[in-house]
Amino acid sequence: MTDATLAAGAAIWRPAADAARDGQESPDAEVLLVHRPKYDDWSLPKGKSEPGEHLLLTAARETSEETCIRPVLGPRLPTVEYFSWGRPKRVSYWSSFGSVHEAAPGNEIDAVAWLPLAQARELLAGTNDDPVISALRPVQTVPLILVRHASAGRKEDWPGPDASRPLDAHGAADAQVLASLMACFAPVARVISSPALRCTETVRPYAESFSGTVEAEVCLTPYGRTSDFPTRTDQVDALRTLLSALVADRRPAVLCLHRENLPDVLSEACAVLGAPAAVPADPSLPKGGFWVAHHVAPGGLGGVVSPQGGPGDGSPGKERASRAPEELASLERYEP
Repeated sequence: MTDATLAAGAAIWRPAADAARDGQESPDAEVLLVHRPKYDDWSLPKGKSEPGEHLLLTAARETSEETCIRPVLGPRLPTVEYFSWGRPKRVSYWSSFGSVHEAAPGNEIDAVAWLPLAQARELLAGTNDDPVISALRPVQTVPLILVRHASAGRKEDWPGPDASRPLDAHGAADAQVLASLMACFAPVARVISSPALRCTETVRPYAESFSGTVEAEVCLTPYGRTSDFPTRTDQVDALRTLLSALVADRRPAVLCLHRENLPDVLSEACAVLGAPAAVPADPSLPKGGFWVAHHVAPGGLGGVVSPQGGPGDGSPGKERASRAPEELASLERYEP
């Protein structure tokens, strides 16, 4: 569908009211729907992208405007395409765990309602939102974000040590964009980076957005550029220890690294999550791009989400997902 109007939204869910009864979690969940008086229908919150707006930001903004909830995005859900008022339209969706939020009708909405997932599916059956609500699996996830540093000019043009090469103007601008994009998945996170200046500068605006700090970790340096590890095995062991600790901590985390070691770090991350088969055939990223590995949080309800597909043109790039492991809910690729 070419020249489609782009839009985005979120399927916000929370545990059912009796989920914690007797200390046992219920497999049931409730989904937040909005009533649009213009169409006199119930739907998932969504809306059109503004010119040049990234779809992640569209999903967060439009959902907030319609429900008064600022969503924290989780795994990707199916993209739907249809004709609206005679024009093609493409709507991207993400799941969002919203148990702690109070909802209220917002822009162009006259009512909101938390409905049991089964009832929401029945209500939206046959609508454009049907594929989205049908794919939703209520599972709490934690993001592990792997970022390739932003643009830092050409290595051969930098007179000093390579580790001191800073971001160029384009890279600095992308770092600001990355701060807002990563915040869609994790408003607060532990931020860890290769000690190289271009890496720490890439994630510093994100860390500063919540008064956080950037931790330099030498095991995120490509092998051979540091004398801290006598052998490659020693460095891999250190990396595996770091990733295992981050996953066990069950808090959002952001790691900034290099093109050269991105495939190895992504592979180790999937292995730690019990999903080595989830590593994509092409794990590369453009400068400033990032992978999000959504891993399942303790007490998550239901099964994993396995999104398919993904648009381009400044929106999320190629996506790949895993069904087999219990720990990895989805693996998604994004560009600034």
